[in-house]
Amino acid sequence: MHEPETTYVGKACAYITRGGSELLVFEGPGHEGLQIPKGTIEPGERPRSAVFREVREESGLATLSSVEKVATDVWTRRESPPKAYVRHFYHARVHEPRDEWVHVVRDGGAEHGSEFSFSWIDAEEARERGFALDLDDYVGYLGGARAARAGAQAAD
Repeated sequence: MHEPETTYVGKACAYITRGGSELLVFEGPGHEGLQIPKGTIEPGERPRSAVFREVREESGLATLSSVEKVATDVWTRRESPPKAYVRHFYHARVHEPRDEWVHVVRDGGAEHGSEFSFSWIDAEEARERGFALDLDDYVGYLGGARAARAGAQAAD
C-alpha cells in the first residue's frame, strides 16, 4: 500500500515582547489555549516578510523593532493524511501602551472578520501555561537571549 506524501506548509510565528518580560498572546479562534500571531507563508514570500504581514493582519501592530530569528522546526500537524508545518519563529519588540485590545481582521482572506483578543502575560508564566499547537516551544529562548545580552553588556 502506498503511503501518502506529507504536505508541508510554511508558517511564520511571532513572539512579541514589551518591556523585556511581557509576551503578547491571544486565545481562539478555533484552538484551545494561548496563541501568538502566526500564519501561512504565501507563495514567493520570505518568512521574515510573512511575520510582519501576519502580525499586522492579526493584531493591527504595524511597527516592530529588533526582529530576530529564534528557530525553525518541522511540526507534525496531523498523521493522516500527513501534514506538517515548517515553522519559522521570530522575536520582536514593541512599544505598545495598550494592555489589551480586540483586533478585527480586515484583509479579505480566510480570517476576514475574525476577532483576536490580545493581552500581555509574563514570559515565565507563558512557559508554564502552555500554548495551542505547541507554539510555546521556544518561549524559553526569549529569556535566554535577554540574559545573554545583559551578560554581554555587563562585560563591556
